[in-house]
Amino acid sequence: MPNLYEIDFYAWTQQQVSLLRNQQWHQIDLLNLIEEIESLGRKERQELRNRLGILLGNLLKWQFQIEQRSNSWLGTIREQRIQIKLLLQDSPSLKSSLVEVFSTAYELGLALAIKETQLGEQIFPEVCPYTIEEALNPDFLTEFN
Repeated sequence: MPNLYEIDFYAWTQQQVSLLRNQQWHQIDLLNLIEEIESLGRKERQELRNRLGILLGNLLKWQFQIEQRSNSWLGTIREQRIQIKLLLQDSPSLKSSLVEVFSTAYELGLALAIKETQLGEQIFPEVCPYTIEEALNPDFLTEFN
C-alpha cells in the first residue's frame, strides 16, 4: 500500500513539518526526510552550476559575436550575476562548490554559445577563458570592447 510520500508529496511535507514542530519523533518518515534534505542540497548546487553556465555562455556570445551584441544578452549577464550573488548569500557554503562546478558550467555555457550563435565550435576556447572572479565581476565586460 503506497504511503503519503508516494501519493501526495505536498501533503507529506506538511505532515512532516507538523510532526517535527510537535516533536513527534517516532512518527517522522525519517528515510524519506533524509532523502529530501539531501536532494535540496543537490538542487542548490545544480542551480549554481546552471546559472554559471548561462552566464558563461552569454559572456562567450558577447565576446565572440560582437556584431550581434544586444541589451538582451547584457541583461542576461547582469541577471545571472545577481542571481548567483543572491544564491551565494543565501547559502554561503556553496562558495566552496564554485571551483568544482565551474568546468561543467563552462561546458554548458559553451554548448549554449555554439547553439545560439551558430558559430563553429572551433571559434571558442576549449578551456574557459575567464576566471570565476572575472565571470562574477559586474565590470568585467569592459575588457571585451
